[in-house]
Amino acid sequence: MNASIRLDHSLLSLDGEHDVHAMLELSVPAPADSDARPPLRLALVLDRSGSMTGEKLEVAKRCAAWLVSRLRADDELALVAYDDSVRLLAPLAPVREAELRARIASLAPGGSTNLSGGWLRGLEQLRGGRGKILLLTDGLANVGVTDPARLVALARGAGQDGVGTATIGYGSDFDEELLAAMADAGGGNAHWAATPDAAPGIFAAELDGLTRVVAQNVSVEIRPAAAVELVGVLNEYPSVPVAGGVQLEVGDGYGGERRRVVFALHVPHLAALGPAKVA
Repeated sequence: MNASIRLDHSLLSLDGEHDVHAMLELSVPAPADSDARPPLRLALVLDRSGSMTGEKLEVAKRCAAWLVSRLRADDELALVAYDDSVRLLAPLAPVREAELRARIASLAPGGSTNLSGGWLRGLEQLRGGRGKILLLTDGLANVGVTDPARLVALARGAGQDGVGTATIGYGSDFDEELLAAMADAGGGNAHWAATPDAAPGIFAAELDGLTRVVAQNVSVEIRPAAAVELVGVLNEYPSVPVAGGVQLEVGDGYGGERRRVVFALHVPHLAALGPAKVA
């Protein structure tokens, strides 16, 4: 892994004390066989209903953007969003990352939850070949087909025709039983994603070869000098105190990705400190 660090100020006044923000960036090398897999055919179906308002929709959008950034130019992706109505944001086509990321970023919460309509539009895009529907939702279907048995039967029929279904649920109130049953019938897995950091592992489990673990259980230690204070870490990584500082559990590193840790240091009066290592 390669590590680099950037500061928000390259020069500081000698007069007074300062809080300095630093960003540590860890770059994970791509695995040697990253180009070995065949092209993918995917339909990404995003719930933008009113129940997804707030952090759930933001997490869904960040996970979707992460997926788009990992696909190759010869992969094909359709992008569908739904509330009580269904919108085909991008038909099935070779991946154009900038365009897809812009359309994902534009999503705003809407009304009710036509889960069946969104899923069926994704299926429509993949008919005529093998592929997989990735359904990102809180799973509270209340428009269109709402009967769980019918939704599961639809997923099973599509799976028999070569189009699988994987489900990713958000929040604490999603219909876990429904999403698990649809994924099981569609030959995929059902997942719960609490944060964007869960996305790599989820997509890796569903899409063979899309991303590979290169480094496991990565941790970062920040140890400020005796005269310097660690004000705080802006990320939400789990942390434990260690001698002279703190250790952050960054998690597994996936080939080709970047992880960033942002933290703040309080540096005392520089004239008194003199040339010194601050952390």
